[in-house]
Amino acid sequence: MNTPVRTVGLAFTGASGMAYGLRLLECRLQARIRVWLVYSQVAQIVARQELDLRLPAQPREAQRHFNERYGAAEGQLSVFGRDDWNAPLASGSHPPVAYVVCPCSMGTLAEIAAGTAKDLITRAADVVLKEGRPLILVPRETPLSAIHLENMLKLARAGAVILPPNPGFYHRPADVGALVDFVVARILDRLGIAHRLLPRWGEART
Repeated sequence: MNTPVRTVGLAFTGASGMAYGLRLLECRLQARIRVWLVYSQVAQIVARQELDLRLPAQPREAQRHFNERYGAAEGQLSVFGRDDWNAPLASGSHPPVAYVVCPCSMGTLAEIAAGTAKDLITRAADVVLKEGRPLILVPRETPLSAIHLENMLKLARAGAVILPPNPGFYHRPADVGALVDFVVARILDRLGIAHRLLPRWGEART
């Protein structure tokens, strides 16, 4: 496998929808993209509840786990603790090409909107916004309160992309995996990462 040529940050937080984040991580690694990963403690709880998956608490153990799970190349994946202020994600002198929070809890979204940067997850979002890099937030909540909507509008005006995981059905999904791939495909499109997760609109006619 060739050396990855781009670096994209990824965060898992405590919203439902961990399958989206894991599939996104898998597709990025398959596309030979270098990934900087960080996740919250609540994300570990959600992963157990939704997928019976134990996300390691220690970054080194997590890195080994995902390397084995997805067959990543040496040096392609780096996992950081949420309080690791020495991580490259924490500085504008070394920002990733883009940063995705998937799934994004409403609490995390509110903290990003407020600019608190209290941990590496929210600091990384703050960095990419101030550096003019793409920030993609995948909020999973329903219904949405006025507070949620105002925070999303504030972030959209600041340059973030708000990409709720709302799968379409025109491709006639046969299972949950196809619904997950629909959303992940939209994220990959935003990042400019090639994929063949599902046919594009109109392709069936050609």
